[in-house]
Amino acid sequence: SKKGRHSKMKSSRGRQRLNAILVNGGLALLVLIWLIPVIGLFVSSFRERLSIQTSGWWSILPHREWRVTRTIDPKAAGLDSSGPMQVEGITATFEELRNGVATPDGERLQWVGNRRLGTIEVQERVWTMNLDFTLDNYRQVWGGKEFRYQRPDGTVEVIPGDDFSSALFNSLAVTIPSTVIPILIAAFAAYGFAWMTFPGRKFMFIMVIALLVVPLQIALVPILRDYSRLGLNGTFLAIWLAHTGFGLPLATYLLFNYISTLPRETLESAFIDGASHFTVFTRLILPLSVPALASFAIFQFLWVWNDYLVALVFLGDANRVVTSALAAMVGEKGQDWHLLTSGAFISMLLPLTVFFALQRYFVRGLLAGSVKG
Repeated sequence: SKKGRHSKMKSSRGRQRLNAILVNGGLALLVLIWLIPVIGLFVSSFRERLSIQTSGWWSILPHREWRVTRTIDPKAAGLDSSGPMQVEGITATFEELRNGVATPDGERLQWVGNRRLGTIEVQERVWTMNLDFTLDNYRQVWGGKEFRYQRPDGTVEVIPGDDFSSALFNSLAVTIPSTVIPILIAAFAAYGFAWMTFPGRKFMFIMVIALLVVPLQIALVPILRDYSRLGLNGTFLAIWLAHTGFGLPLATYLLFNYISTLPRETLESAFIDGASHFTVFTRLILPLSVPALASFAIFQFLWVWNDYLVALVFLGDANRVVTSALAAMVGEKGQDWHLLTSGAFISMLLPLTVFFALQRYFVRGLLAGSVKG
C-alpha cells in the first residue's frame, strides 16, 4: 500500500540522516582532537616567557583566577605563626594559610613566603583572560643576533639568537630538488614500464617494487663511504642524490599505477599521427598525470622536509636544516618552551601550505589504479 511505502521511505530517510549526523559528528570530533595541540602550539608561540612557564595556553580563554587585592603584614598585625592566628575573622594555622583559607565574603587568605618573613595575601576570584602576546619569541628564533630579555626583577639577560632563517633556506635548498628530481625520473620510468615494450621489463619492474621493502638505514653506511671517496660529504648534491634514490621506488610504483590506467585510444591516435614517445610523454602523459604527480610531491616533500637522519648523516652541521635546528634547540634550550613552540610552528608553515595547495589531487592520486574497467 501507499502508506506502507511512504512509511518505509520515511524511516529510510531518517536512518540516512542519523548515519550522516554520526559520521559527520565523528569526523568533526577527530578534527577537533587533532586541532587542539596545533592551537596550543600556535598560542604558546606568541606568549611571554614568564607566562608560558607559570600557566597553560588555555589561560587565554575566559576563566576565573585568584587576584591579590591587598596584603597583611603578620608582624604589624601581631600574629604568631607558631599557633592559630585570627585574620579577617578567620582562625587558621600557618599550614592552613599556606594552602589557602576561604573567608565568608568569598575571598581567600594565603600565606606567601616563609614563616618568619612571609606576608598574607587577601585574594578575590575574578574573571580574566591572559592575553600577554609578543613577537619576541619569533624574533629570537628567526634571527641570528643577540636578544635581550628583561626579567620581572629588572635585570637583563643576553641570549644568542637561533638563526632559524638560514636553517629554513637550507631545508628549501634540500627539499625542492629532492622532490622535483625523483618525480621527473620516476615519471619517465613509469611511462616506459607502462607503455613501452623492451626485454626484461617485468623483471626490472619487480626489482623496483622489491626496493620498497629495503630499509634506508642499511644503505646509509655504504653510501657514506662512496661519498667520502668522491668528496661529496657535507654538500647539497650528496643529499639530493640520496633522497632521489630513496624516493624513486615509491614514486615509480605510484606513477605506474596511474599512467597504466590512462585511455589507450588517446595514446594510439597520437602514435598514428606520427608522435614519438617523448612527444606523447610531454604533451599527453604529464598533463594527464597531474593528480598522481601532486600526490607523490606531497609525500616526498613532507618526508624530505621532516627528515632528520639523512640530513644529519650527509650534511651534518655544516648546512643545518630545520629538523637539525629544532633538535639543537631542544638540547640547548629544553626548558624554553616559548622558543621551542615558535621554532616548531615555523617549521610547520611550509608543509601545511604545500599540503593545502595540492590536497585536491591527493585522494585522486592515491586511488590511481585501484579501480579497473
